[in-house]
Amino acid sequence: MLAHEVAQKYAHGLFLAVREKNLTDRAFRELEDLRGYLRSDATLLNFLVAPHILDEHKLSVVRDVFGERLHQLLVQLLELLVRKHRMGFLPEVIDEFVRLTEAERGIGRATAITAIPLSDGEKARMIEKLAAKTGLKIELEAKVDPTIIGGVIVVMYNEIIDGSIRRQLDLVREQLSKVRVH
Repeated sequence: MLAHEVAQKYAHGLFLAVREKNLTDRAFRELEDLRGYLRSDATLLNFLVAPHILDEHKLSVVRDVFGERLHQLLVQLLELLVRKHRMGFLPEVIDEFVRLTEAERGIGRATAITAIPLSDGEKARMIEKLAAKTGLKIELEAKVDPTIIGGVIVVMYNEIIDGSIRRQLDLVREQLSKVRVH
């Protein structure tokens, strides 16, 4: 839960700062690029979170690597994360910033996990229900996981709606384990 709370704090602050300066689109693009880079190669992030490396060296690398590539507000965010020893939360901060930006644009992302692929009609109904619940235009990613046996698990940001058969069986198992037989 700490990662989510830290991400919300820094992403919200950044979101307000870039929106005030009308830089939301630029920050969104640059952070999306940074997120892609961090996902493809974790070397830089590993360096920036390493406890045995002095903050001065980390700050120097941040300025050298990103000073000309990112808007100054984003560089300042990275510097702040280094100084506060929160750089390990950078991926979550970026994800939360992207979520805030998309929500302001009226977009919500959800993932539906099912045991078998969803039909187009099922996807459309799920999108419709999620849109009605959130008031957002839903972009749905469908994944298949046969281990859930049946039903659906919907993940949307920090909320998980688990309607899987596997979860129901786990609940029954838990209830049965509490029953005392004399």
